[in-house]
Amino acid sequence: MKRLFDGSMLKFLLVGVGNTLLSMVLMFALEGLGYWPSTAIAYVAGAVMSFFLNRGFTFHSDEVLWRAAVKFAVNVVVCYVVGYGLARIIMRVPPTLTALPAVWWERLSKLVGMGFYTVLNYFGQRFFAFRRQGEKA
Repeated sequence: MKRLFDGSMLKFLLVGVGNTLLSMVLMFALEGLGYWPSTAIAYVAGAVMSFFLNRGFTFHSDEVLWRAAVKFAVNVVVCYVVGYGLARIIMRVPPTLTALPAVWWERLSKLVGMGFYTVLNYFGQRFFAFRRQGEKA
C-alpha cells in the first residue's frame, strides 16, 4: 500500500490544485460551448501545465521528453473519456425527479468527472507516463 501512496501523491495533489483551479475557471467560463468542448478545452490547458510540473517536480522522470509527452497524452485522453463518461452515466438523472435545473446536474456531473479523472490520472502518470527507469509497473 505504501508503494501506491508515496510522497509523490502529495506533490501530485499540489500540482492538481493549480491544475483544477485553472481547469474549473476555463470549464465554467466556456460552458456555453457545451459539455464536451468546455471540459476538453479546460483539460488540455490544465494538462499542459501538469505535464511539465509532474514530469520534473512530482515524479522526477528521466523518460525522454517526446516519449513522456506521448504517454502522458494517451493517459490524459483515456482518463478524460473514462472519468467524464462515467460521470455522465452516473449523474444522468431525469429532470422530472429533481428540483435542480438541468444546468446544475451538468455542473455536478463535471465535478464527479473531476474526481474520477484525478484518481485515474495519478495512477496513470505514476505507473505509465512518468515511470522511472527500473521501477516496476
